[in-house]
Amino acid sequence: MADRIASDHPSVQTVRSTCSETATGVQLAIPADDREAFTTGDVVRIVLDGDECFTQIERALVGDELTIPGVYETPDLARDPSGGTDRLEAWVDDHGIANEGSVLIDIVEPDFLYGLREPGSTAYYDAYEPPSDSLSSIAKDLEE
Repeated sequence: MADRIASDHPSVQTVRSTCSETATGVQLAIPADDREAFTTGDVVRIVLDGDECFTQIERALVGDELTIPGVYETPDLARDPSGGTDRLEAWVDDHGIANEGSVLIDIVEPDFLYGLREPGSTAYYDAYEPPSDSLSSIAKDLEE
C-alpha cells in the first residue's frame, strides 16, 4: 500500500507555474530556473484533485521554459491527445484559475509523480516508488 504524503511535506518540492490560454485550451508554463526538476519527453503521472492522470512535459516553442500542454486519462492519450479530453482545462475552470494565474506543481517523485494544486491549498498524494527501469521498458514495449 502506498504512503500518503502532504504537499507541505519536506520531501515534496513545489514549483510555481503560470497558466495561459492557447488556441486549443490552456497550458502551464514552468520557469526556466526550475526546468532541472522535470523530465521532458516521457509520460509522467500527474494528480488532479486525487485523480491520477498522465501528461508529457515539453520544451516551450520559444525560450527556455517547459510546458504542461494538457493532462489526460491514459499514457497513450498523453502521447497523442487527438482523441482525448484535456482534464487540465476543466481543472483550471473548476478552481477559478485566471489567465496568467499561478498553479503550484508538487514534485512528489521526480520524473514519475507530480501533482497540481491552487496556491494556498494543501493536497495529499499516494507516494510510491516508480517502477525500475527494466519494468518501465517492458511496460513501454507492451503499450507499443
